[in-house]
Amino acid sequence: MIASLAHLFRSLRIYNYRTWFVGALVSNTGTWMQRAAQDWLVLTGLTHHNAAAVGVVMALQFGPQLLLLPWTGFAADHFNQRRLLFATQAAMGVLALALGLLTVTGVVELWHVYVFAFLSGCAAAFDAPVRQTFVSELVGDADLANAVALNSTSFNAGRMIGPAVAGVIIAEVGTGWAFLINGASFAAVLVSLCVMRPAELHPNARAQRAKGSFTDGFRYVWSRPDLVATLVMLFLIGTFGLNFPIFISTMAVRVFDTDARGFGLLSSIMAIGTISGALIAAGRDTPRFSVLIVGAAVFGLGCTLAGIAPNYWVFAAALVVIGVASLTVLNSSNSLMQLTTEPSMRGRVMAIRLAIALGGTPIGAPIVGWVADTFGPRWSLAVGAASGFAAMLVALHYLARYPAAPAATADPAGAASLPE
Repeated sequence: MIASLAHLFRSLRIYNYRTWFVGALVSNTGTWMQRAAQDWLVLTGLTHHNAAAVGVVMALQFGPQLLLLPWTGFAADHFNQRRLLFATQAAMGVLALALGLLTVTGVVELWHVYVFAFLSGCAAAFDAPVRQTFVSELVGDADLANAVALNSTSFNAGRMIGPAVAGVIIAEVGTGWAFLINGASFAAVLVSLCVMRPAELHPNARAQRAKGSFTDGFRYVWSRPDLVATLVMLFLIGTFGLNFPIFISTMAVRVFDTDARGFGLLSSIMAIGTISGALIAAGRDTPRFSVLIVGAAVFGLGCTLAGIAPNYWVFAAALVVIGVASLTVLNSSNSLMQLTTEPSMRGRVMAIRLAIALGGTPIGAPIVGWVADTFGPRWSLAVGAASGFAAMLVALHYLARYPAAPAATADPAGAASLPE
């Protein structure tokens, strides 16, 4: 038992990763507090239960992943990753503090939330690919899959704690304080970056600056059918399925008539599933393409169950299933793509991955929000279910054409390759 736990959390043996993990856990909790508070503010404070407005906020927040793609992948592959992370994390902290001040002083308007969502999205667009590839600098390729999964565990531990705490804070002292606490929480990540030991990092190969380096990333992906299939799956689920702020907030307010505490609790309950999915991935030595099929199918089933849930607690149970499935797809695709990609191309490939997975939100979130407003929240979950089943079909089609689906392996020198 002790040996299996040690294997599950093996990346924490490494000082730099352990330092990063602790700082990220504090910041992730604050981030999820802000996300829950922001959705609640837009849905109940600045509009009259307008799901489309929540969809617009999501579109502005995640749209920069696609809009800034030519620069975000370049930055991740060419610049010092620790310094870049310091800049992006500091920027997101300042933006959270500014929105918090507007809210606690009572002058916040819907357009303010839109602007701050877009600016935060721009900072996050540069932050996300470098943060994901920085994991390999912390632990090396041998423990990369485990570290990616533990990162998700940290992220979703924040997801479990943050919304529930935000619900209490909103009810007791107001929404703006959740934003202020999130802004302060970024100090934990900044401190962790400062106290790391640079000599113990495993620097990724830096790409040479050359004309056409951005298009090289697309050519590389296009030459790999496994990467194309994975990205199509991520586009479907990311665009139409990962609209949890809309699903949870509209079901909580319109179907189950809950208050801020009930809304925050639903988001935290979903994190039970996402943490479980992350820990399952952490115990898996080698990510495999076949796992994506299972994850997509279960995601579709979970959304179906949530859409027909007769009461609050059945809906909450369905969110756990959705959480496990979504993390299975996201973590497996992350590890598989990193470990089967040349180190000098990882930043650009991961930027493309994030742009596909999150950049479709400007398309999907307003559509899902419109479906929730026009036909009801349950039908918006039907859209999510369809995305999971469609992604499963894409994976099955790929396996039918290429039966030898890839499983990632890392060679001792740190270069990732596909097994024969």
